[in-house]
Amino acid sequence: MFELLSDPAVWASFLTLTILEIVLGVDNVIFISIAAGRLPEAQRRRARLVGLAGALILRIALLASIAWIVSLSEPILTVLGFDLSWRDVILIAGGLFLIYKAATEIFAEVEGGPHGETKVAEATFAAVIAQIMVLDLVFSLDSVITAVGIADHLPVMIAAVVVAILVMMAAATPIATFVEAHPSTKMLALAFLVMVGMALVADGFHQHIERGFIYAAMVFAGGVEVLNLIRGKRRRRGEGALAMGEKKRA
Repeated sequence: MFELLSDPAVWASFLTLTILEIVLGVDNVIFISIAAGRLPEAQRRRARLVGLAGALILRIALLASIAWIVSLSEPILTVLGFDLSWRDVILIAGGLFLIYKAATEIFAEVEGGPHGETKVAEATFAAVIAQIMVLDLVFSLDSVITAVGIADHLPVMIAAVVVAILVMMAAATPIATFVEAHPSTKMLALAFLVMVGMALVADGFHQHIERGFIYAAMVFAGGVEVLNLIRGKRRRRGEGALAMGEKKRA
């Protein structure tokens, strides 16, 4: 263990892997925040923490079963020259589930209720946690495969995953609060989840889409959304000042 701690290459792989795990975990945090948003407010924080704790347990368990993870990539069926593995099945099923959930939320936000209400019917705590755990499995599989490809030592992989999950736990509540407070940002986050689901399905069919392209597009869209929020805030402030001036003149 001391040799690992004194090896600069180990620290470099740890820092690289931690950053990548945080980046890869952003979509997981967004999904958990949106799923937990359907619960009563008193239960949302607990649902987010339980969901991320489940992700941590799953990732450590998968890291401890590296040989099994590798076996998931072995073909179980060949159809018209296409080799299908259990990893492909998990990615395709998880991607379709993510697209379905995001599309359902988008429909609820756009269509709303009979009087323009957009509140989605509240779900049970167990149902939300079950949905979160299903997606945790898919995101964890992707995360673990990344970890195995970067780090050579299991303790380094586990340490990086633990740090990344702790960071996500700290960021989950602010992210959820911001998304809930800004409907347009929530719509952008749901569109992001559709893109991630599409990328998972594509990976399942051996058509890899570089995540960098997706994240770059979302960073650009997020930047535009920030400018819109700043513009809206300034406009409301200006309208308030104008109304105040008219009131004084009256």
